[in-house]
Amino acid sequence: MFRFEHREQPPISNRHFVLRMLRSAAIAGGIICSALMVGIAGYHWIGGLGWVDAFLNASMILGGMGPVDPMPNDMGKIFSGCYALFSGLVFIALAGFLVAPVAHRVLHRFHYDAEEDS
Repeated sequence: MFRFEHREQPPISNRHFVLRMLRSAAIAGGIICSALMVGIAGYHWIGGLGWVDAFLNASMILGGMGPVDPMPNDMGKIFSGCYALFSGLVFIALAGFLVAPVAHRVLHRFHYDAEEDS
């Protein structure tokens, strides 16, 4: 999806870097919205919560705070546990996804020698 510049290529301009970060943030936002929709739907249909309570529980779990309402049945509890594990993995993946361009830029500037261009 993203192709970072090779170490022999000059670092991209600040403008292109900002665009790369905005694209990464937009993709991350889409993934977060999708994960939130999965949680809302699961809490509503499997857990038997109303839409607002389902949103509250899904957003609290996705944000790492924990559930608000106890689940009334075993299926709801299983969904809640699976969604909590899923949310943790989404958080770790998105953290790496958003840090990767910054880490690449720092390391690229450190290793790129401008005199090699001449």
